[in-house]
Amino acid sequence: MAYFDHIIACNKHDLSRFRPFLVDGAAVGRVRHDVAHRLAQYPEVFRVTRDGVLLHPLLTQPDERTEAVCSVAADLNRDWGTPALRGEMYRVVAQFGTAPVMSVDRGVVSLFGIRAFGVHVNGFVRRPEGDALWIGRRAANKTVAPGALDNMVAGGQPSGLTLFENLRKEAAEEADIPAALAATARPVGAVSYCMEDEWGLKPDVMYCFDLEVPADFVPRNTDGEIEDFTLMPVEEVARLVRDTNRFKFNVNLVIIDFLIRHGYLSPDTEPTYLDLIAGLRRGVG
Repeated sequence: MAYFDHIIACNKHDLSRFRPFLVDGAAVGRVRHDVAHRLAQYPEVFRVTRDGVLLHPLLTQPDERTEAVCSVAADLNRDWGTPALRGEMYRVVAQFGTAPVMSVDRGVVSLFGIRAFGVHVNGFVRRPEGDALWIGRRAANKTVAPGALDNMVAGGQPSGLTLFENLRKEAAEEADIPAALAATARPVGAVSYCMEDEWGLKPDVMYCFDLEVPADFVPRNTDGEIEDFTLMPVEEVARLVRDTNRFKFNVNLVIIDFLIRHGYLSPDTEPTYLDLIAGLRRGVG
C-alpha cells in the first residue's frame, strides 16, 4: 500500500451514472439514474427529466421542501429498501456559509448526492520524545466502519450549528473534552473527496482542526460511539495509514493532511507528495 491509495479509494465514482439534482435552479446534488426513475413517481415533489431531477417549483420554502423530501425518502425506505432516516438534519447549500435551500436527513444525503460537511479534530500531545496523536477506535456496532480507527473527535455538520458549536458538542460527547480546552482548537483547512456508496454519491468536505491537549489529559467517550483511545507516536500513526486499512476510509485523508502540514511527509522522501496535496482537495463542482 501507499498513502496515495487512500486518495484513490475515496475518489472512486462514475458521474455518467448520475444526473444533477436542482433546487430553485441551483445544482445542489446528483441523483443516480435508477433513483431518479423512482423519484418520478412523486410528481408533486420532483420533476424528473433526462437531464436532471428538479425539486417542484411550487415548493418555495426551505421547511416545506425539507418535509416533502423526507416524506419521499421514508416511502423509498419502506418500499425499496433505501437508507432509513436517522433523525439528524444536514443543511443543503450550493456553497458552505450561504443560506440553506432546505435540509435533508443524514441517512439519505448520498441518495441525493448532497455535499455533506463535517469536523475532524487531530488531538495531539507534544512530548520530548516526539509528538503523539490520540486515536479512537470506533464502536463495533457503528453502521459505518465498525471497529476502525478514527480521529480523537469527528462528526457530521448538522443544521443549526456553526462549525465551532458542533466541534464543542462532538468534543464533549466523543472525548469528554472540557469546553475551554475545545475552544483552543485551531482551524487548519479542509479536505474534500467524492466517492460512490451503495445508494449514491458522497461529495464530502471535512473541516480540519488541530487541538493540542495537555500531557495529563486522557479522552473518555461518553456517547458510546468510541470503544477506547490510544495515544500513538505520530510516526506509528503514519505507518498505519501508509501500510494498512485500519483507519476509517476518510480519516486517512485527514491524517495525511496533518502529516504534510507538520512536516512528517517531505517532498524529498515522498514521491507522491504533490499528488497527495492535490488529491486532498478533490470533489465535484
